[in-house]
Amino acid sequence: MQNRNFNNLIIKWATQSISIMIIINTIVWSSISEAFPIYAQQGYENPREATGRIVCANCHLAKKPVDIEVPQSVLPNTVFEAVVKIPYDMQIKQVLANGKKGSLNVGAVLILPEGFELAPSDRIPPEMKEKIGNLFFQPYSNDKKNILVIGPVPGKKYSEMVFPILSPDPATNKEAHF
Repeated sequence: MQNRNFNNLIIKWATQSISIMIIINTIVWSSISEAFPIYAQQGYENPREATGRIVCANCHLAKKPVDIEVPQSVLPNTVFEAVVKIPYDMQIKQVLANGKKGSLNVGAVLILPEGFELAPSDRIPPEMKEKIGNLFFQPYSNDKKNILVIGPVPGKKYSEMVFPILSPDPATNKEAHF
């Protein structure tokens, strides 16, 4: 009888210890960058890892190629568009917050050369605003304005995203190289 109580106590202790270790492991070792680019901002000062990989490359689209269309050349202090296309199988589903299966969400990190940045909304032409739609872009951080982040957004609607980019002005920024 005493051995049975002792065995039950050990099993209970082991179960609690394993549960606590799993919780601690989840809290301490979980990486907030394993999701969308917007979450990577909170965990990494720079979105490019030492290996050259983008920190948000842990998602379901990590190994997928992307297409980017940018002009061959741009004039100083002008707004232009960079079009990012994320081709993926539209039949793939993800688990939504309500537990049901739904369409995939997508996101992007766009790393531009130094001096290039997100165009201010008052400088974006109306035609480009139409292409952008309801997308919300933001710089990766206050000191990394050349790195833009977007997402998560619905993949079916935004498998192609238009980024409004402002080229640097060498007249005001002597560090800008064209």
